[in-house]
Amino acid sequence: MYKIILAIRYLIKRRITYFAVLAVALCVFIVVVVMTVLTGLVSDFKQKNHSFVGDCVVGTESLVGFEYYENFMEILSKEAFIDGISPVIKSYALITRKGSDENYGVEIMGIDPVRHSRATGFAQTLHYHKDDVSNVFEPVKDPNYASCVLGIDLALERDEQGRYTYGFRPAEADIAIAVTCFPLTAKGALAKAGAGLVNTQTFYYNDTSQSGLARVDNSIVYLPFEQVQLLCGMAGPDKRANAIHIKFKPNVKLNAGCEKVTLLWQRFKQEKSGEKQASLLDTVSVQSWKSYRRAVIAPMEKEQTLMTAMFGLVGITTVFIVFVVFYMIISHKSKDIGILKSIGVANINIVQLFLGFAFLIGLLGSAIGAVGGWRFLVHINQLEDWLFEHFGFQLWDRAIYAIGDIPNQVEFRVLIVIIFSAVVACMAGALIPTCHAAKLKPVETLQVSQL
Repeated sequence: MYKIILAIRYLIKRRITYFAVLAVALCVFIVVVVMTVLTGLVSDFKQKNHSFVGDCVVGTESLVGFEYYENFMEILSKEAFIDGISPVIKSYALITRKGSDENYGVEIMGIDPVRHSRATGFAQTLHYHKDDVSNVFEPVKDPNYASCVLGIDLALERDEQGRYTYGFRPAEADIAIAVTCFPLTAKGALAKAGAGLVNTQTFYYNDTSQSGLARVDNSIVYLPFEQVQLLCGMAGPDKRANAIHIKFKPNVKLNAGCEKVTLLWQRFKQEKSGEKQASLLDTVSVQSWKSYRRAVIAPMEKEQTLMTAMFGLVGITTVFIVFVVFYMIISHKSKDIGILKSIGVANINIVQLFLGFAFLIGLLGSAIGAVGGWRFLVHINQLEDWLFEHFGFQLWDRAIYAIGDIPNQVEFRVLIVIIFSAVVACMAGALIPTCHAAKLKPVETLQVSQL
């Protein structure tokens, strides 16, 4: 009992301990706020990439593509663990808007909108055809011309708060877009020569797609699958595609599903080894969405790791602060230690007394910092709105970055880890002064000159 009483007494009576509590609280507050925002951004970015490509991708980086994709899709459609399959053609093209002489380099993606929506989150990215995705490529002005879907940043501009102005419906406008690309043969050579080197086709703008991925929304144009096959020279008797996007049933784990698809592909590739264009299958790989989008996800994960390491250094700073505070407290409480040891208190009890004191400092400081951080995060978006309205300040420029509200959902598990780490850091900082106090001898601390 005396250990608890003395620890509480030291916490209340010694004003220097308030400095230690404040340091711990400030450290926890900063870590909670920054880690919550950063973790939220990374998680949201991963989710958007997952929605963009589905669970698994069987594809090649080659613009030539690969044949026999329809045969493999038939095999996949018979598997019980598959929920959606979408063939995709990806290439690059120049687009020219009607009445303009300016050309823009874009990535074109040929899809079947219904099948692609079953394999990915494509339908949810649309603005006007979210509930009517089957008609997104239907002619809107001229029955001879199909429609297209533009990445939202190709069609609209954002204001300073990241909001888009839609205005009229695309079907009410007369926005024709000429798409020009170079068709390739199965061997990678240009399919045309001379004046007809390129293929050009006109489409009418019919909707926008907002995936939330800046590099996608400002560079991609979605077109009907069959039309892109013709444009890229992949049509004809030996049809080709670049990828097959796959969605698994909800109860199928990602790695297990990808392993099954890999086995099916290896078996299929072996069966086609004697075919004419079997060499194109050598460039095809089976990847989970995480591996397929690794090039864009990895930089954010590295930033998260770097920030975690930096705030680990903040924790080390807290350890040194607590060390200094405890060294000062123990140096002024040597008489108390001498009295305790003179009445038979063991060294281990002295250690327990001051470690308990450190535990109280860590617990109180981390509780204050955690509650303060949580309350700050609850109002962080309102605070940013107020700062933008009065001072023009934004944490991220919404006209540049595809970020809406600042993530502010505190994960209970992460909060517990932060509090636990703060308490451990306090006890670690108090460990050396505490061990030094336990070694003090009563004869040295209770000298008459000190009394």
